[in-house]
Amino acid sequence: MSPATTAARPRRRRRLRNRLLALLLALLIPAAVLMGLASYLAVQTSLTDQLDRQLADASQRATAFSGGSPQHQDSRATPPPDPLDAPGQAAGTLNARVDSGTLVHSGVLDAKGQVTELSAADRATLQSLSPDGTARTEKLDAGTYRVQVVSDQSGDVIITGLPLSQVTTPLASVLAVVATVSLIAVVLVWLAGSWGIRRALRPLERVSDVATDVSRLDLGSDRLPEASRVEARDADPATEVGAVGHALNGMLDNVAAALTDRQESEDRMARFVADASHELRTPLASIQGYADLLRMSEPLSETGTQSLDRIRAQATRMGELVSDLLLLTRLSQDATPVRRPVDLAELVAECLEDVAVAAPDHSWDLDLVSEPVTVSADDGQLRQVVVNLLANARNHTDPGTHVVAGVHPSLNGREAILTVTDDGQGIDPELLPEIFGRFTRGDTSRRSDGHTTGLGLSIVKAIVEAHHGTVEVHSQPGHTEFGVRLPLDGTGGVVA
Repeated sequence: MSPATTAARPRRRRRLRNRLLALLLALLIPAAVLMGLASYLAVQTSLTDQLDRQLADASQRATAFSGGSPQHQDSRATPPPDPLDAPGQAAGTLNARVDSGTLVHSGVLDAKGQVTELSAADRATLQSLSPDGTARTEKLDAGTYRVQVVSDQSGDVIITGLPLSQVTTPLASVLAVVATVSLIAVVLVWLAGSWGIRRALRPLERVSDVATDVSRLDLGSDRLPEASRVEARDADPATEVGAVGHALNGMLDNVAAALTDRQESEDRMARFVADASHELRTPLASIQGYADLLRMSEPLSETGTQSLDRIRAQATRMGELVSDLLLLTRLSQDATPVRRPVDLAELVAECLEDVAVAAPDHSWDLDLVSEPVTVSADDGQLRQVVVNLLANARNHTDPGTHVVAGVHPSLNGREAILTVTDDGQGIDPELLPEIFGRFTRGDTSRRSDGHTTGLGLSIVKAIVEAHHGTVEVHSQPGHTEFGVRLPLDGTGGVVA
């Protein structure tokens, strides 16, 4: 695997809870090991010192018994006494006597007071020891012993040993106890730490849940729900987590205030547009009426007639703009349409028939399925969507452009798809992101006759979204397609 591939792979990030628990155990386990090691060494030192004291006492008894015997001191011909015969020697004691370089006595005293002979290798090892009087550890065939080598009053070497098992056996028990206690302590700390860390981080999880819920809210609404706040218990600035919760609440308050201000501004603008539109409709109707009256009642020159036609055309265009503004205002104030089952395929066919008569300079075709495609919608608003899309294709493409209106169900059988496709010049890519905005015009890349209001596609988007649908556009030179998706009516229609 290349370094680039390794670097590109995202690293797994452990949760804070697991990292804290790992840190806790990383501190506890070495501490437990060090404490166990210290306990082990302390017990080992204590037991070894105790064994060495017992060894010194046993060596003193053996030396006093063998070296202090009057018979042995008075006559060298008398056989030297066996140190194991000294009174008070414990079971397991090892004794040996070296007289003039020759090992004359050796053995281990068992629990029954009997002497067990040593192997030849053990005797050779003992015979080679020098009488320095210090305790040492020797590994023999008979076992591991702490031995002390001294000289008695006659000059013989007295070797005394006690089994090191008096130290190793208790140490093994101590080691087992320390290991068991340490393991239990680690497990208990792990359990208690998991519970404690989980409890300590629970407020942070609640703050995170609030932030997640807010991130999923539709900020197009006029206010934030009251539930979208961190609880008071998690918003105490005196604590670390509380400081985060307090800051989040402050941010949410600012967002809520901004949403309220925006909604109030939009409401004021909507009221202004509605009032202005209503006020404009009467003078515009008067202009059109007086223009018609003047045409019928007064003789006009050719220039006067053209001017009068121009006045009436502009008044008509202004009236259409006012009507579109009123429709957008109504949709923004009350986005819930009155629904009933509508056969989308039949509606598109009717609209295309009308536009084909009004614009014979274009080529118009239908691409419909044979079965009804029924949606639950406001018939008038849905007709407005189709008319606006067809008008957009007519107004912004050259004569002779081929336009196809199609209706078919989606592959999952849950949506109706309306498409209006043309083979015109296409839409400027820079214009596509804002194509559904108000007063957006595509005159730079698509032909326009100059009589559009720039609100047609905005109305399409508002109506489609009010019906819980989506609208999108894809365009390149020679192919532009507007697509509308609407939920199919649950009472009928095509189900794929």
